[in-house]
Amino acid sequence: MISFIGNRPALQIGSHQVLDYDTSWLEDAIRRAATAADHEDFPMVSEIRNGIELYLENKCALRLLHLEDLFERMRKMLVTIGCAPIAEKLQPLAPPMTVSLIRAAQSAGNGFELAFFDTIRTELFELREAGAEEINFTGLRESARILRGEKKWSKTCETLFNEIHNFLIACDKEVSSAQGPMRLNLES
Repeated sequence: MISFIGNRPALQIGSHQVLDYDTSWLEDAIRRAATAADHEDFPMVSEIRNGIELYLENKCALRLLHLEDLFERMRKMLVTIGCAPIAEKLQPLAPPMTVSLIRAAQSAGNGFELAFFDTIRTELFELREAGAEEINFTGLRESARILRGEKKWSKTCETLFNEIHNFLIACDKEVSSAQGPMRLNLES
């Protein structure tokens, strides 16, 4: 059986599901919307976040909630309490996510680095479009080993590992310049 933090539903963000998340990112989303609506001094950010957290933990019967649906519910709540200008400016923001590169390496297969890189780039743009701004990539070393078809770490694995690392750094800059700030963290 899967245990959910605080009985919160899993969040569907693009093709990924996030199970372990806090709710501090919701405050960021509400503050951004308030600022965009020229209400920088909006005093109820924490109370709204607490209300959403209460909903997620006690009232939401879903085990899987799409991020877009959560933000649509947040917009309706803001309109209900008289904050329609803020609701209009509310944009989806995902919690920090962890994405393993191993799955992409396995689906690309031995010797198909271009397919791997294309998959990662597409996935990164899709996640950013869905509201992700902080992504922790894991499995870089294992991905390089899988793509090289090696049972043990080798010099060719090291070379590919460096290529993957540099590719992700370049993607971070590319996505950030095209769609706004993003933080990619790389763990081997």
